[in-house]
Amino acid sequence: MDKVISKTGNLKLSSSPKVETVKEFEFTARDFDRVRDLIYKRAGIALADSKQEMVYSRVARRLRATGLTSFASYLDSLDRSPSSEEWEAFTNALTTNLTSFFRESHHFPILAEHVKNLKDPITIWCSASSTGEEPYSIAMTLCETFGTMTPPAQVIATDIDTNVLATGEKGIYSVDRLDKLSPERAKKFFLKGKGEQEGLVRVREELRSLVTFKRLNLLSENWPITGPFDVIFCRNVMIYFDKPTQGKILSRFAPLMKPDALLFAGHSENFLYVSNAFKLRGKTVYELADRTAGAVMATGGRK
Repeated sequence: MDKVISKTGNLKLSSSPKVETVKEFEFTARDFDRVRDLIYKRAGIALADSKQEMVYSRVARRLRATGLTSFASYLDSLDRSPSSEEWEAFTNALTTNLTSFFRESHHFPILAEHVKNLKDPITIWCSASSTGEEPYSIAMTLCETFGTMTPPAQVIATDIDTNVLATGEKGIYSVDRLDKLSPERAKKFFLKGKGEQEGLVRVREELRSLVTFKRLNLLSENWPITGPFDVIFCRNVMIYFDKPTQGKILSRFAPLMKPDALLFAGHSENFLYVSNAFKLRGKTVYELADRTAGAVMATGGRK
């Protein structure tokens, strides 16, 4: 802080002039707009104006990794090669993966009650699985509901980010990721690492066998899944899409759902304003608006 004398003769403190941090790479407004355009077309992610610093930080890592010296040259290289492997790294860099075991815990008792009355085999799709905590939470709920480590169910876990899928497949986490789990759950479903693996835990093999991880871009024309599903989890991913994209995705969910299937959304997501295919059943839990038809779906929003 700088010292200054006011007109009254009193000593005051004033803030020093703000010093702008010099960036390693030039990053213009045009560069930011190009990034937003590319990730929207590729993954449907709509980046807000406020994400400029986040975009710089994450994409700058790709410049370093590829040896390129400007955002313009990096983005030009993506434009020139639509099938380049760098597209995967670019998408991974801009994907946010905030998750935890039994996040939004009120959903899991609803899931447990729902699957009790279903005919096997039960199939559940976790459409934004991130690093695996959500699909494993689903699998744990299934085991507890049926009282066995081999319930008559299967969880398909998908994500656009190949890095997080690899973490989920391994099922290895730092022990502090289990802080919110009861000691009983932690002991039943995880193995503690020893020696060089101390401080880590691994999902038990029986639980891992219930979950199949696959890469899936919700904007792709062809999804590597078929259904029909008893439950779809699509939580905290629609918030990254604009409403037309949300409506398009929801219109594709319905044909993959059994007539009595449930759709779980994130706490800040509301699907009623982007699709007339679903009706609210409970807190961020939806069911098909026309359960008798089962696969009937509309693409538009409500008027």
